[in-house]
Amino acid sequence: MQTPSRELEAMVAAARAAGAGLRARQRELHALAVRSKSGPADLVSIADEEAEATVRAHLAAARPDYAFLGEEGGAEGNGERQWIVDPLDGTTNFLFGGPLWGVNVALAEAGRVIAGVTWLPALEELYVAEAGRGAWLNGRRLQVSPRATLVEAVLSCGIPFHGKPDHPLFAREMTRLTAVTAGMRRTGACSVDMAFVAAGRWDAYWERTLNSWDMAPGVILVQEAGGIATGADGGPLDLYGGHVCVSNGAIHAALLEQLRLAAQED
Repeated sequence: MQTPSRELEAMVAAARAAGAGLRARQRELHALAVRSKSGPADLVSIADEEAEATVRAHLAAARPDYAFLGEEGGAEGNGERQWIVDPLDGTTNFLFGGPLWGVNVALAEAGRVIAGVTWLPALEELYVAEAGRGAWLNGRRLQVSPRATLVEAVLSCGIPFHGKPDHPLFAREMTRLTAVTAGMRRTGACSVDMAFVAAGRWDAYWERTLNSWDMAPGVILVQEAGGIATGADGGPLDLYGGHVCVSNGAIHAALLEQLRLAAQED
């Protein structure tokens, strides 16, 4: 791996520090104060807020002039470069004692992700990428999978939970895709799913009603591992547009066609 930039070093340090605090909090789940955001299935805890404060402090020390966007605290500053942070992606997994959750830290410039870190503390997997420098997992360079057809592919997706829209559309997508793929997966954490596409463990992933902090690091991880990132509608990716589809590239058109046909069946 090439020598990381100062920004990437700060991102890694921030993610690791937040992850350490989160692992300590997960060992005392019974004592955590938990509340809902938009509904009973959309949860947040003091652990999320502490983790964001940790990440923010590290990043501000490195580049105090950069803007900041965090899931818990919102936006601050208006510089062309912006930190985008999800301090605890997969909160429900975390609060139920599961291992599939992570810390997302990205750096965007004029709406394009130029560096990303996904740290999965329970799995001890650190994913990093910078534009033009490749994607890496624990120091090993990543490459998306070579599988070229849907029938041999394993796909992952985000399933809309209570309070989310598009349940009928998702059901139609599943009807189509389970019949033409090798398998469907759902981890409950966008950070995990997108990192797994970059690592070649999944062949593609899509989800709607996302935020930029859910997807930002995963976008550059997949791209730098040789994959493709677009909107779930097949259009150019809009980091703030609320939906994403990433893949190894070889199956991208075929997947988007199935998603398009499912949308037309309404």
